[in-house]
Amino acid sequence: MENFVVSARKYRPQNFNTVVGQSHITTTLKNAILNNHLAHAFLFCGPRGVGKTTCARILAKTINCTNITKEGEACNTCESCVSFEKGGSLNIHELDAASNNSVDDIRTLVEQVRFAPQAGKYKVYIVDEVHMLSTSAFNAFLKTLEEPPPYAIFILATTEKHKILPTILSRCQIFDFRRITNNDTVLHLEEIIGKEHIKAEKNALQLIAQKSEGCMRDALSILDKIVSFSNGELTYANTLEHLNILDEAYFFKLLDYLVKQDLTSAMLLYDEINQKGFEGDMVLYGLASFIRNLLVCKDPASAKLLESIEGWREQYISVSKEISTPYLVSTLNLLNEAEIQFKMARNKRLHVEMAIIKLNFLQQAIELSMEDNQLVKKN
Repeated sequence: MENFVVSARKYRPQNFNTVVGQSHITTTLKNAILNNHLAHAFLFCGPRGVGKTTCARILAKTINCTNITKEGEACNTCESCVSFEKGGSLNIHELDAASNNSVDDIRTLVEQVRFAPQAGKYKVYIVDEVHMLSTSAFNAFLKTLEEPPPYAIFILATTEKHKILPTILSRCQIFDFRRITNNDTVLHLEEIIGKEHIKAEKNALQLIAQKSEGCMRDALSILDKIVSFSNGELTYANTLEHLNILDEAYFFKLLDYLVKQDLTSAMLLYDEINQKGFEGDMVLYGLASFIRNLLVCKDPASAKLLESIEGWREQYISVSKEISTPYLVSTLNLLNEAEIQFKMARNKRLHVEMAIIKLNFLQQAIELSMEDNQLVKKN
């Protein structure tokens, strides 16, 4: 039986062209390689799972490639590239600063830098999670980072740039990685399911992209889990069930009841949601996100900010036209307050029900405070 390799490792990009959503960085690095304008120290920073370590490895492989293409990519066939792929390259050293964060670890690294590479042009040192280094370790690293030998290149990667000393930042060429857009994530997932011969609905992939919040590694981990859960067939329903996400159909129903001031139906619907195992804070958070989406759909110019799958887009736009802006803003305000106070509430269910009761009579309160379409302050 073959060992299973998770998608995040199996489909890790091997060239700059295959890196998803970071073209502003890959283009700069390729041009630097082609024009021989390589800095001696790089700092890759950005959210988790967006390609920092991947780009560091591709850069390390490419600059040691003996047959670089016209586009500035590694050939993947020369001896240096092959040894890198097999994990046997002596020119590339990876250090996990989270577990090797002492002065002694950095001193050991600095001592290694003194020795020139036996084969290839550069020795590349990739230091992951560099913000975890202690202050004394950073200080021990300063001189080497400022004036390394011509054959040494340092690539530092971090998710928390603000924790790095300014003296380190000033010695590095800084690259800020972006969150990967939902559209790019969906396109990449479609490519993978095509190679794996998995059936998947586009709505399900959009749901995964939304849940991953711009982190490709999370998206691929979720995909692997749902493929196992659904036996290789991803549908909107089983993805919704596995990710424990409240279907937006519930929020459309709940809003309809609240606008009509049908308190009984609204309370029964909340009971149904509660019986399905959704916590009160998740309901408040989900309803607030739903109202925010309606608010951005009020104007066609801001409708592109809608954070939802394509299947709901038309319904959002049509419902937003029927609900007044003051009502949506007041609802958001009430939900925000309820969410902040949720942790302090002893009876969590009652707290959410109180928020629903307030929302049920909100339209009435707004109408009472408006005279001739002007807001009137009431005592």
